[in-house]
Amino acid sequence: MASNPGARKPQLSFWQIWNMCFGFLGIQFGFALQNANVSRIFQTLGAEMDSLPGLWIAAPLTGLVVQPIIGYLSDRTWTGLGRRRPYFLVGAVLSSIALLFMPDSPTLWIAAGLLWVLDASINISMEPFRAFVGDQLPVSQRAKGYAMQSFFIGIGSVIASMLPWMLEKWGVANTADAGQVPDTVRYAFYAGAGVLLGAITWTVLRTREYPPDALHAYDEAAPLDRAPLQLARATRFGLLWLGIGALGLALVALQGLPRELYLLGALLAAYGIALLALNVVGPDNGFAQVMTDIYAMPTAMRRLAIVQFFSWFALFAMWIYTTAAVTSVYYGSTDTASAAYNTGANWVGVLFAAYNGFAALAAIAIPAMASRLGLRMSHLVNVSLGGLGLASLPFMPNEDWLLLSMAGVGFAWASILSLPYALLSDSVPARKMGVYMGIFNFFIVIPQLVAVATLGYLLKHLFADDPSKILVLGGASMVVAGLCVLRVPEPAAHAA
Repeated sequence: MASNPGARKPQLSFWQIWNMCFGFLGIQFGFALQNANVSRIFQTLGAEMDSLPGLWIAAPLTGLVVQPIIGYLSDRTWTGLGRRRPYFLVGAVLSSIALLFMPDSPTLWIAAGLLWVLDASINISMEPFRAFVGDQLPVSQRAKGYAMQSFFIGIGSVIASMLPWMLEKWGVANTADAGQVPDTVRYAFYAGAGVLLGAITWTVLRTREYPPDALHAYDEAAPLDRAPLQLARATRFGLLWLGIGALGLALVALQGLPRELYLLGALLAAYGIALLALNVVGPDNGFAQVMTDIYAMPTAMRRLAIVQFFSWFALFAMWIYTTAAVTSVYYGSTDTASAAYNTGANWVGVLFAAYNGFAALAAIAIPAMASRLGLRMSHLVNVSLGGLGLASLPFMPNEDWLLLSMAGVGFAWASILSLPYALLSDSVPARKMGVYMGIFNFFIVIPQLVAVATLGYLLKHLFADDPSKILVLGGASMVVAGLCVLRVPEPAAHAA
């Protein structure tokens, strides 16, 4: 197809959008099983509660590395299956294999290693799905497309999160010998492997992609508003961040601070080294192009980074500590082999299913809300509801009332998975949609790494080993995210 600047992508039908987003049901099925059960698996295999954030480090670190690489590669890929779909399929196969092996891990270190494999594989599929919506839909339909992804995320998560609880109701054993994962969790992971592979295969077979020349002709984004990164500036910033990181590492060592804080210093130093490395790689090198793209990111993306930081810090705190908080506050047990603990852990699965169910309902309403209130105000309302819901978790009359807390969290989850991407995709050129969606993942990963580095320390030294206080902190963080979104430019197509 010849280049045709100014051309507009044709709108897609409901069922075309449905097919292109259906694979996210499988991705989230695996992701929800991970979120609801990995802390339980780790504790069952002997992990102490304050070590859980460190064991979870696999999830954010793999995203930090994998998503920009996959985004960069998929921007430059064209095969018989298209641009993004080969990555959907490879990630699905690898994720399914990891799900099959995870619950049968004989030791804690093997379970932690399999979490690295699982999360990396899910990221291989997930990153191109975000770019896929931007590729296929015109600006006017992107909020609808990302909301459809949120709908499938909600549906997949409801079933996956409730699966151990449902299996127990069907007579599957929910307790096991010390150090053994119950059959309810094992069978749920086996089922998840099949669902993930099947849903992504459906999207691969039922969709098509624009060839590169057609996609570029339909580009609706404004040019990037920053000049390319110059080597002299990169060197100055590289030395600055390397020095700050080295100082942080020295302070942790000299002051005897928790070893998890080494992670923050190492990340800052690594960023400085990456900038300095631009002096020794050619400008056409893929690494150099990604670093330049980071520097040249659009204004909307830079401001959304702050929104994402507070949102995902809150979510990671919830995923790590809800099981520990609910089982201790409402079931009075921290013994992972006890019936009370495992009953409470299954109820957490139901709660996670509930917030994802509410998210699926919220996803239906979000396009209309965005049309009426605009993207920014809609996001503020939704994440504020989530913050209130998360902070209320330790204070309800009994465990049944926690479903009300999950209603607020569900609205926030649906919004976090859709509206920031709608705000971002309108400002990103089509030729760089994949790499910028991958770079945008930094602002999901970095707050999770901060959580890993700080939450265990806060739990022990500030919150007296009370995990429920971590949830209150997460609720406050989510409200801050909502206030920060007001600084993000509102795309003209979505302005209220």
